Amino acid sequence: MKFECFAFEELSVEQLYKILKLRQEVFVVEQNCPYLDADDKDQESYHLVSWDEQGEATAYVRILPMGLSYPDYVSIGRVVTSKQIRGTGGGKKLMEEAIAQARKLFGDAPIKISAQSYLLKFYLQLGFEPVGEEYLEDDIPHMGMILKILNQR
Repeated sequence: MKFECFAFEELSVEQLYKILKLRQEVFVVEQNCPYLDADDKDQESYHLVSWDEQGEATAYVRILPMGLSYPDYVSIGRVVTSKQIRGTGGGKKLMEEAIAQARKLFGDAPIKISAQSYLLKFYLQLGFEPVGEEYLEDDIPHMGMILKILNQR
């Protein structure tokens, strides 16, 4: 997988459309979770994406600067992979690259995520630690998790 990282204003209209399409396919359609995806955080975020040979987005995260989602944390959100790469290790590669890009962009600031609870083991393997209690976000169980230092694997 090859990744590209863009500031919002660097994305072409076509790239943004394909990213939003992937987010809606998975979060709204597959997970049957109607929610407002356009939350006014994309404009200040960085967008890490991998494309297939046809130019479709296959893996994506947005990297949010400190203070945008959490006062004292950088954040990684909207973590999504297409059906074609699930089960191939692509999700792990995506998150490893997202962590590396967050460190490149924002230094050693701690990273906080809102993880879907069924993915807790996945994020534990990447070095994230759970914080607080499980909660519902858009009717899906989630857990806050923090990565304090870069995982040296």
